[in-house]
Amino acid sequence: METVLTIAGSDSIGGAGIQADIKTITCNGCYAMSAITAMTAQNTLGVKSIQESTPEFLADQLDAVFTDIVPDAVKIGMVSDARLAQVIAEKLNYYKARNIVVDPVMVATSGSSLIKTEAIEILAKELFPIATLITPNIPEAEVLSEIKISTEEQMLAAAKKISEKYGTSVLLKGGHSINDANDVLYAGKNFLWFLSERIENKNTHGTGCTLSSAIATFLAKGNNLECSVQLAKNYITECLKANLNLGKGSGPLKHNYMIGE
Repeated sequence: METVLTIAGSDSIGGAGIQADIKTITCNGCYAMSAITAMTAQNTLGVKSIQESTPEFLADQLDAVFTDIVPDAVKIGMVSDARLAQVIAEKLNYYKARNIVVDPVMVATSGSSLIKTEAIEILAKELFPIATLITPNIPEAEVLSEIKISTEEQMLAAAKKISEKYGTSVLLKGGHSINDANDVLYAGKNFLWFLSERIENKNTHGTGCTLSSAIATFLAKGNNLECSVQLAKNYITECLKANLNLGKGSGPLKHNYMIGE
């Protein structure tokens, strides 16, 4: 069985972060492992508090995984502190990790900030260049590219600029646009659009975590990047269509939609 390591924060409501990643990896047929960067006290209404892992403890977690069950792919999510980003980069380089997908998580679906300003620079400088793919949404891409995005042409320009600046492929997610949920992949100096219908579902807690961990899962199973993105998009579409309705705010997805009621 192929294995996937998720390096991210924990979500006490279970809809995002480590919990969403483990559900996604498992439901798509791989074995999930984790290294926790932070514990969050959050629910569908917002984030109450964050307790970060120490750099030493995060390093121990990564050593524990790579010296026993070597992952076929790695997903990186919430990294709120520059020191943690540095540790992750050092360990992934040391162990020659492959199929690395970075979701540059900056703000939770509820609107709460999940990263310190100084961590963004280290995240981009140290982790983006070793990634197979990064998956920013429109607000995150605006920060990384310094381009205001409101049109498809601006999405293309931002994806290209980020890719060329950091030397990695970019999937710019269009879920924050008004009319559709189309994403654009910029890889190997080529653009590829992934067209999606906009599903009327207010419950989108953890969609970014779910998509990035699904891409990592399909890469671990031997699919190429384009195919992995398409399969992950198909999966998240079905999770949204299942219309799970839990919580008082933006609720979680139904990661196990294929199991039934």
